[in-house]
Amino acid sequence: MARDAWDPQQLPDLTGRRYLVTGSNAGLGYFSCEQLVRAGARVVMTGRNPNRLSAARAALHRRVDEAEGRVETLILDTSNLGSVRAAAASAATSGPVHGVLLNAGITHPPKQRETTPDGIELVFATNALGHFGLAGELLLPLAKTGGRLVWLGSLSTTISPYDPVDPQLVEGYTAWRAYVQSKVATTSLGFEADRRLRAAGVSVSSLVAHPGYSIGGRTPGIQGVNQPSRLKRFADNLQGPMTQSKEHGAWPLVRALIDPDAEGGQFYGPQRLTRGAPQVARPSKITRDPEIAARLWEFCERTARVQWPFEKAAKVRRR
Repeated sequence: MARDAWDPQQLPDLTGRRYLVTGSNAGLGYFSCEQLVRAGARVVMTGRNPNRLSAARAALHRRVDEAEGRVETLILDTSNLGSVRAAAASAATSGPVHGVLLNAGITHPPKQRETTPDGIELVFATNALGHFGLAGELLLPLAKTGGRLVWLGSLSTTISPYDPVDPQLVEGYTAWRAYVQSKVATTSLGFEADRRLRAAGVSVSSLVAHPGYSIGGRTPGIQGVNQPSRLKRFADNLQGPMTQSKEHGAWPLVRALIDPDAEGGQFYGPQRLTRGAPQVARPSKITRDPEIAARLWEFCERTARVQWPFEKAAKVRRR
């Protein structure tokens, strides 16, 4: 069982461990990387924009003296399945993989439905399907280290528990529904992954974490990473009692990724729902429905053309 006492500012020593974080150039992804590096880990920062990724890496080096030699960058666009496969191959051959934080995503979807070059609805592809494919591609490297997957959940699944019977929203698209459905899918897939990994005897655990209500205007200003305007600072600070910085929003994600007492299938979030110290939380009912999860899993397998190699992973000997 995960301990109740956990200090997000005094993390365990992660020397010798290597983690990949999607969407690392800003927000939760950047701060997760910074916290991991401060604890001694090596990180693979990923993003789709090389200039923004370089700026985030430079910021991390400025802020963390120990970062030199422990930060890699990798181009990865989770909305593009070709990019997912290429990035996974590169990450797997350049070192061990002890954990993957599936963080990247669209938080402000387009008003009108858009599709990727693969013909997939953009929000679902970016937030859920690309991460499903990436996790499957990295399963064997993770099995070698007894590693961990962490999927990014959201409070929105409690507010609007949409059942993604049409994951691509061919009909009835709205920006809000696209976002919530993608988060229902992401969380459900995270729990379903753990069920299937356990059933197959694979030494990889899968967890889900959510950041509460974390906003940029309450987040430290960092050149190239987070530079909110004065107006945004003012507006976001008006919400102070129910919000927190993205730096603190990364706490549950990092705990789920590295807490040695955390268990597969657990869900982490802030202590006071929208803000606070990270702890084990209770996910929304819809994300715990195994029938919905199984349906989504089969849809993702068909759409991404990715079959997780459970049998091979079960035979991998941990190093």
